[in-house]
Amino acid sequence: MSASPVLALRGISKRFGAVQALTDVELEIHPGEVVALVGDNGAGKSTLVKAIAGVAPADEGTVEWDGRPVRIERPHDAQELGIATVYQDLALCDNLDVVGNLFLGNEIKTRAVLNEVEMERRARELLSTLSIRIPSVRVPVASLSGGQRQTVAIARSLLGDPRVVILDEPTAALGVEQTAQVLDLVERLRERELGVLLISHNMADVRAVSDRVAVLRLGRNNGTYTVSETTQEEIVSAITGATDNVVTRRNARTADNARTADSVPTTEVHK
Repeated sequence: MSASPVLALRGISKRFGAVQALTDVELEIHPGEVVALVGDNGAGKSTLVKAIAGVAPADEGTVEWDGRPVRIERPHDAQELGIATVYQDLALCDNLDVVGNLFLGNEIKTRAVLNEVEMERRARELLSTLSIRIPSVRVPVASLSGGQRQTVAIARSLLGDPRVVILDEPTAALGVEQTAQVLDLVERLRERELGVLLISHNMADVRAVSDRVAVLRLGRNNGTYTVSETTQEEIVSAITGATDNVVTRRNARTADNARTADSVPTTEVHK
């Protein structure tokens, strides 16, 4: 993981009328890192994603890209920087095949004619590189499983060579096998040195692939945790607002262990 973040949010705030959706939110994403963004419904996750993607620009704060301030005021700005977002609804066209969905809106043409051969070649190459398994790039997307559809949507986001990929609840409503396919793909995105922001309610998925977990509560930061150094109880407690109780219990256990150690009698050995 790079020492410098590719994307950094500083003091991001967003208001919708009388509702303060985000207040002074901070977030960093490094190349080759998966950051999970978690929080209860209404915590501000979707609003933050929309601010990064340019759908609902922040009212206050600074966005930094490779350490320099940038402005994201519309989706095109985010795409130009190298930010790709895969929303929960996927926006796939069931009546088109995989190739048609991958290149929808970005078709390859030769003399104003669709170059189907080149699009199919690039589709096969991309899916092979990501180890995505589907029956054929020419099958209708409607015939694919939920996990396969999700992997196609993620693959489509990579055609613009992004450096940060945002995945909004990518495993929601998927079965065990389909979820494993998607999580395997997230791992491969990390191997390609992409920064990944994973929004999820599934703590098992979060702990399986994430390096760090950023918690939002009531539109504010409520802790950032390194997965390998944090228990699930601590993360859940940050989500629900019970962090102080967990810390108190942990400190109490530490103090009890110390007192127990101090109370163990020692025997001096005289020579």
